[in-house]
Amino acid sequence: MPDRVLDLSIIGVYLITITIFGARFRKRQESLTDYFLGGRTAPWWAISLSIVAAETSTLTIIGTPALAFGGDMGFLQVVLGYLVARIVISSLFLPAYFQGRMFTAYELIRRRFGERLRRLTAGTFLVTRSLAEGVRVFAISLVVSVVLETGDLASIIIITLLTLFYTFEGGMKAVIWTDVVQMGLYVSGALLAFWMVLDQVPGGWQEVVALGSASDKFRIFDFQFAPDADFFAQTYTFWAGLFGGCFLGMAIHGTDQLFVQRLLSARSQAESRLALLSSWFVIAFQFALFLVIGITLFAFHEVTGTAPPEPLDRLYPTFVWTQMPPVVAGIVVASILAAAMSNLSAALNSLASATVMDFYLPLSKRTDLTGADHVRISRWATLGWGVVLLGVALLARSWGSVLEAGLAIASVPLGALLGVFSLGILTRRVTEPMAIGGMITGLAVIAYVTFYTDVAWTWYTVIGATVTFATAWFGSVLFPRYASTDTTRGQ
Repeated sequence: MPDRVLDLSIIGVYLITITIFGARFRKRQESLTDYFLGGRTAPWWAISLSIVAAETSTLTIIGTPALAFGGDMGFLQVVLGYLVARIVISSLFLPAYFQGRMFTAYELIRRRFGERLRRLTAGTFLVTRSLAEGVRVFAISLVVSVVLETGDLASIIIITLLTLFYTFEGGMKAVIWTDVVQMGLYVSGALLAFWMVLDQVPGGWQEVVALGSASDKFRIFDFQFAPDADFFAQTYTFWAGLFGGCFLGMAIHGTDQLFVQRLLSARSQAESRLALLSSWFVIAFQFALFLVIGITLFAFHEVTGTAPPEPLDRLYPTFVWTQMPPVVAGIVVASILAAAMSNLSAALNSLASATVMDFYLPLSKRTDLTGADHVRISRWATLGWGVVLLGVALLARSWGSVLEAGLAIASVPLGALLGVFSLGILTRRVTEPMAIGGMITGLAVIAYVTFYTDVAWTWYTVIGATVTFATAWFGSVLFPRYASTDTTRGQ
């Protein structure tokens, strides 16, 4: 540890600096619009980078290299689906979100269907996001524990408390602008890490290509198509990636408050659309970069004959800390923590916004609250969710690959949410009771698929959305007295 004093100093300076930078936005928080939407003053490019920061997170940085190390580059098929999803959201979802002034995605559901379904969808988000974010918080501990040689609990607390502090103080403005800084840092760190790994492989890039090609590591597309049980059990095929990635992308960016909140923070619908579409190019580059890092690490271990660490999620942070020279290691580890903190801060703010806007204010029906009161309540909600995520992170230690665990957890209920939002945007016939029935059916079916079949997680959102939409739609046809004849409702 003595020879790592300089690295630890760099990491410590980063953590302190970014925390102070985020907290300085406190004085600009005077209303719910300021705290949850950053006053709707952020430029499109900052929102775009903030979307990227939220979508990649620590799961990407430590989980994606592990996927390529143990497999190939097939995950990029899912990323292709993300592009289609962004196009659909820009055409169908954004116009609906920018009708009026919304704070959460679930206000759209209240306008179209009613208060009960709003609470059901918002509650589903709170449960899903807290579980998925708990996995991300645990992923942080994998990095910190390698660096500081601390236990999981201590590692989780260190980062969570620092992130919680500036999110508690600065709100959404702090989230967006710290995201911009942190994203620049972790992309630079990844490029530096790739160069350093490559430098330690005798033969350089040619050797990486030779070893990777011999093991089929550079394969991206798998076009096998045979609609049977085995086909749907394959996680990374072209069809699973295209349809699964598209549906998952629509669900994440179109119904998850973590991302919708960023889109609503834009100055206009046009800037929101530009932010969303431009973010895909950065996302695609990042996933490709981390997959290539994984292949390069595979070549390094093949050439040196060293055994990779277990679990494989420790592969990248372990190499950074044990193989890179001082200063460089400190910079790269700080970049990994940057991604972790940017995602965690966004999750805390989005969980707080849904709690306050979709539950507390509608249920309390208080009219005597000032803007300062709203901000104070929102900060306490942020603090409460920080405690919850700490607890979930401790449970996540036995859930397997952090990247796939996080995506699988998100995919289970997101399909049902996507189905409900699609009903609200695409139909006028389906009413609240039918939509609730469709959502419950969709959740039940995907729960069965998850626990009792071998269907891959990439199909979860497709199945959940299809079942939810079809059940509600056909229910309104079979039981016309529950169908709406008001074609203007929700406008």
